[in-house]
Amino acid sequence: MKLLHSKIIGEGQPLLILHGFLGMSDNWKTLGNKYAEKGFQVHLIDQRNHGKSFWSDEFNYELLASDIVAYLHHHQKEKCSIIGHSMGGKTAMQFASSYPNYLEKIIIADIAPKYYPPHHQNIIDALNMLNLSEIDSRSGAESELEKHISEFGIRQFLLKNLYWINKGELGWRFNLSVLSEKMEEIGENIASSSIFEGQTLFLKGDRSEYVIAADEGNIKNHFPNAQIETIDNAGHWLHAENPVQFFKKSLSFLKS
Repeated sequence: MKLLHSKIIGEGQPLLILHGFLGMSDNWKTLGNKYAEKGFQVHLIDQRNHGKSFWSDEFNYELLASDIVAYLHHHQKEKCSIIGHSMGGKTAMQFASSYPNYLEKIIIADIAPKYYPPHHQNIIDALNMLNLSEIDSRSGAESELEKHISEFGIRQFLLKNLYWINKGELGWRFNLSVLSEKMEEIGENIASSSIFEGQTLFLKGDRSEYVIAADEGNIKNHFPNAQIETIDNAGHWLHAENPVQFFKKSLSFLKS
């Protein structure tokens, strides 16, 4: 079994953090350090086909959840808590319903247990239009991306994945070809029969459309003990847009 790459910070109760689509563990470094200061051993994880973890042609939430089990076995952890954002939240939900005995608490950041139609196609198209063999600098990559993606924040988020494979040769940390083909899988729902009875916190951004009032009944069907709270002045990237409130609410839940 291939092992997920991670960065481990601090000592204490294991807390795994799972990034979203086209993200990586590094996106959570600042908050990860804060949880570590409060007595957690934080595992910032790169999911398969992302960051420094292994690439695979196979990609679905059952596999992503089984990757976490293999990771816990390798690190000899019997119990953990998990924070999962967006795609990472779907992985966490699947993990909770498939392997509940491993979980203390789970925090789902701005995603619901439902099917989401593919909606990242413009980003995937823009990335596929970039010919990295003809680009010799990060600024060159950004100026090409800017032709297709107007939002500065999204460009910066994507460009964090750019790295030098060799001198003069740029590459992406994510597996663009496989993720391009698996857009349906990214939006897939967890199984309709999946239920997790443990302590669960759903955090949603007040400006995000990913989790709406109509989703609350469905959330309670899958997670009967769920609390649902809102992060103010935040969209889908709630942990980056309002990190102070996100940290306060998540830490209060984890420590309760």
